Formats: sequence, structure tokens, C-alpha cells
Amino acid sequence: MDVDNDVDQTLLQQFSCMGTTDRDELVKQLQMLVGNNLNATAASFFLDMNNWNLQGAVCSYFDFESPYKLPSMTLIRDMTVGEGESIPPSTKFTKTWRVQNVGDEVWPPGCCLCFSGGDQLCAVDRLPVLPVGPGCTTDLTVEMVSPQQPGMYESKWRMTTPGGSYFGDIIWVILTVAEGGTMALTQQLARLNELGSSPRTEETSLNPFGPINRPSSQTLFQDSVQQTQDGDANMMC
Repeated sequence: MDVDNDVDQTLLQQFSCMGTTDRDELVKQLQMLVGNNLNATAASFFLDMNNWNLQGAVCSYFDFESPYKLPSMTLIRDMTVGEGESIPPSTKFTKTWRVQNVGDEVWPPGCCLCFSGGDQLCAVDRLPVLPVGPGCTTDLTVEMVSPQQPGMYESKWRMTTPGGSYFGDIIWVILTVAEGGTMALTQQLARLNELGSSPRTEETSLNPFGPINRPSSQTLFQDSVQQTQDGDANMMC
């Protein structure tokens, strides 16, 4: 079977080779690997099914909990303005990713983008995501705040089904915090540019202080010919 990509195979092999008889520890390890939605009683059940072999218990859990086909998602690119720039400490910024449904079914209602590990950079740990059709893309945006101390920070996010199962690519936030960082300023300037670049409408073209749209000589000639033809027609009537 295809075990979820988030499960580290090397880590599983290390656990299976430990030979520990501490069943409470094995229960905790299984809960850590498959998620907090598995209680101790259920974890003990899956471990007992597999003679308390951790790797076998993980595989049994995913076979049992995922009898249906999980949605598909791939990360297209990071859309964040100022991506790659450092950011000052304790500063608000916006993180945006473009993702695509690469499966053949619509994502079910209730899917979320969830924080799954690393540094917690925002107050919320999940972002509701509307259903996305096959082949379609959507932008996922999370408002974050940089840590107080300078350094390198990593935050891991995953898409989840309404039942809490992970699917799709892992989404990473890799952030450099440094005094004099320009990422937040770059994002503010981009917002100002968006506000100042409103599309021109028919009403704004009537602005008396705006540019004057003078008719071309060809247009004046065509109008003159049309007026002459209209006058000849009136004379004939």
C-alpha cells in the first residue's frame, strides 16, 4: 500500500527495530505518527493486531481509516510578494500559495489547510478551503507574524479532508527574520500599487482634467462623407 508521504519510512524502521516492550510508549509513538485524532484505546487495538509492531500498526491504521480515495493536490508555486526577502522581528506579513487539484474529483466541502509542525507563526492553525474542481487552481493565503528573535524559521502546513486525513504536497514556510528586513515593506508597497491602479471606466474618461480624446482625421472624413450621403438621400425623398 502507499503510506502517507508525511510518514518517515526511516523513522518507522528505527521504531520497529527498537524492540521495546513499553506498550505505553508504543501507543504514544503511534499517536504521534498518525495524528492526534487516534485515542489510546484505538492505538492499542492497531498495535495488538500487529503483535505490537509499530510499522505494521501504522499501515493497518491507514488501511482502515482510508478505504476511500483521498483528494489530490499539488503545490504550483509560492505567490508571496517579497518571497526570499528577510523580514523584521514581530512583523505582520502575508503568505500565499497557489495549489491545484490534480485529481479527477472535486474536493469535498470541509477541507482545510492545517498547521502540522514546525514553528507556529500565526494565531490560527487551520484555514477553511472551498471545494476545488479537477484541474482547477486556488490561492491559499495565511496572515502571519514573524518571531521576535532573529533567525531561520520553518512552518509546515498540510491539506486535510473533513475527517482530518492529510492529502497532497507538504507546504512549507521558510522564513528569515533579521533587523532591516524588507519583505513587509515590499508587501505594503505592492498593496498601494494595487489601490492606485484601478481600471479606467467610461466615467473616468469624462474627467475634464484628463487627456482629451480627439477624433482622427480619418474619422472626421468618414463623418463628412456620411453627412453628405444623408443629405443626398433627404433631397431624393
